[in-house]
Amino acid sequence: MSTYLALKLIHILSATLLFGTGLGTAYYMWRADRSGDVAAIAVTARHVVAADWIFTAPAAVVQPLTGVLLARELGVPLTGSWLGWAAVLYVLAGACWLPVVRLQIRMRDMAEAAARESTPLPEAYHQAMRFWVALGWPAFLAVIAIFALMVFKPPL
Repeated sequence: MSTYLALKLIHILSATLLFGTGLGTAYYMWRADRSGDVAAIAVTARHVVAADWIFTAPAAVVQPLTGVLLARELGVPLTGSWLGWAAVLYVLAGACWLPVVRLQIRMRDMAEAAARESTPLPEAYHQAMRFWVALGWPAFLAVIAIFALMVFKPPL
């Protein structure tokens, strides 16, 4: 297998992990929150935080590394092309994701405390969830736009 094909495979697999895990964990976290079941929210938040560390974080590191190496293999400039816009969108998605991870950890801790003490979730949890949702949408849309740029490679 050529270096290019190996890099491409790793890049596609890490993109799949990044997008799939992000979408899956967002869905389950949102559904648990909507249930209002504090114990379910606590368990789900714990698993969402773990999934981000196990799958999302490594994929988030592998993506730009393999992307730069692929661009070098193909001779595609990193700026002034569709790839430059993909990089800008990737930074935007990351700028949304990093606070989301912190919010998830806080929400997990608040939900676990509420479940342990048999108390309702505090208002701080609900405020964190609103920010979590608000930051998730631009990150999700940015990743969709990156996929479109990768597939169509428009002349910009």
